[in-house]
Amino acid sequence: MGDVEQVVFMRSSAKPLQIVPLIETGAADHYGFTQKELAVMMASHNGEPMHVDAVRSILGKIGLDEGALQCGVHPPMHEPTARELWRKGEEPSAVHNNCSGKHSGMLALAVHRGYPLDDYTSLDHPVQVQIRATVANFVGLRPDRIEVAVDGCGVPVFGCPLWRAAHAYAGLVDPTGFSHRRSEACRRAVAAMQAHPEMVGGTGQFTTDLMRVGQHRLVCKTGAAGYFAVGVLPTDDTPALGITLKIEDGDPTGRARGPVVLHLLHEMGVLQETDLEQLKDHWPSAICNHRGDEVGEVRIAFDI
Repeated sequence: MGDVEQVVFMRSSAKPLQIVPLIETGAADHYGFTQKELAVMMASHNGEPMHVDAVRSILGKIGLDEGALQCGVHPPMHEPTARELWRKGEEPSAVHNNCSGKHSGMLALAVHRGYPLDDYTSLDHPVQVQIRATVANFVGLRPDRIEVAVDGCGVPVFGCPLWRAAHAYAGLVDPTGFSHRRSEACRRAVAAMQAHPEMVGGTGQFTTDLMRVGQHRLVCKTGAAGYFAVGVLPTDDTPALGITLKIEDGDPTGRARGPVVLHLLHEMGVLQETDLEQLKDHWPSAICNHRGDEVGEVRIAFDI
């Protein structure tokens, strides 16, 4: 629906694709990364202690410290964690950045391959060249046909037609069309997300809660500016599904993505009424003003 040919930047929804070179090259096995650590590399995490500990563990395994991270600094997105830092008189650091896991994975690949570390975020760095080629393979385009800009954390961000990104997520959860090495990398990435959804987002995040309720039926990943992607695993009766969406106004409050995704998954038979009940906090029907008056409601304006 809508303009499916429109080129849209995948933002952080590309992270499960970006981790594939790390696994394919043997770096993940070389350093003995756990499923939790792989999951946080695909995360837009809250900066909770579990996320910070995992990123620090990754850096320790590759012999680097937090100073190697070039993702920038912002307070933890988890408000209780941010308040606790403030109470202790501590400042947030790069490990609290929601993209620090992705950056630690990029650094791991660079260390493993002997690439320079000071410019690992540059478009022409070997790590970013590998990642761009991998994303291009998933979306079915040549690398030079992928639109590129700079993401909020300083690394390249990739744009492609919306339907191609959905195709990529279908391939991620059913990688039978890829080489054996890539297929195994996809399966490990999906398994890590499903085993540890709390590491991919965190407390209260829609991404985490949807994967918990969806159990082994799906994986999903949010992206900035109104982007969201879902991969629904194949069953004996149905093929894999890839779903991507872009909320045109950027969905700054997150009001739209939850209802749209839940409506789609319910209409497609992936989620049942009991699942929606568990996720009702992510489908707020009432719009209230600052006095608590109900002044409107969120409605789904389409069917499939």
